[in-house]
Amino acid sequence: MSPNLLDVENVNKIFARGGIISRSVNHAVNNVSFSLAADKPEVFTIIGESGSGKTTLAGMILNSAAPTSGRILFRGKDLHDVRSRRDRLEFMSHVQAVFQNPFDAFNPLKRVDRYLFSAAQTFTECRTTDKVEERVDDSLRKVGLSLAEIQGRYPHEMSGGQLQRVAIARALVPNPSLIVADEPVSMIDASLRMTVINLFKKLRDELGVSIIYITHDLATAYYISDRLIIMQEGRVVEGGDARTVLAAPQHPYSIKLREAVLSVEGAWRDEPITEAMPAVAS
Repeated sequence: MSPNLLDVENVNKIFARGGIISRSVNHAVNNVSFSLAADKPEVFTIIGESGSGKTTLAGMILNSAAPTSGRILFRGKDLHDVRSRRDRLEFMSHVQAVFQNPFDAFNPLKRVDRYLFSAAQTFTECRTTDKVEERVDDSLRKVGLSLAEIQGRYPHEMSGGQLQRVAIARALVPNPSLIVADEPVSMIDASLRMTVINLFKKLRDELGVSIIYITHDLATAYYISDRLIIMQEGRVVEGGDARTVLAAPQHPYSIKLREAVLSVEGAWRDEPITEAMPAVAS
């Protein structure tokens, strides 16, 4: 039996605060476990408010931080053992990130195409200029852009939605099997958010890429997710099939989050949504 794509096993992350005399700990992630199957691409969503631990968990999945205890395995390999430059580059070729603010992800003095060319040269076997440009153009076309459209342009010459699609295209250059997207639509115009959300669904359905979608937004989570977990103060308080959990949450915290959300019907979007989030049963 082949290993899962990702296993998060009893993961904890503790941060110490204060000095020698006055010292406290912050249990940012508290005993979190879940798995993603290797043979079934999905959008797995981590929902939580600020301070819930979701971004800290994302950092550990991306191997930019180590768990205090527990372990994270990618295709059966413990990320604790991914230490050498060669191993880290190999891991990064399979697991890519898309962050919250696209304008923070790009140096304003550097042309955006440079980032994609660099990704192709670092994570693929493309060595000639023609092959690099071909790989970059292919990745851009997957997100509805092209190299001809963005070549030579600086971040300030593009909209937030365009720039976030470029960030996703850069993540696609290595042909990853997993993308960790941390609040990827919260900093772009509301009218463009559904373009990015629908793009993630396309990556799952057409390219077989699994997405870990991190958000505080239950409306987009309901629309895009296959499964989800809801985090509060570092703990998972509820999880399972996304539609089931969000339609009829059981935990008091989940219920409060759900009751605070307006129906997505008629809300921001530039493509039609056929299903709205159902009302909470009284």
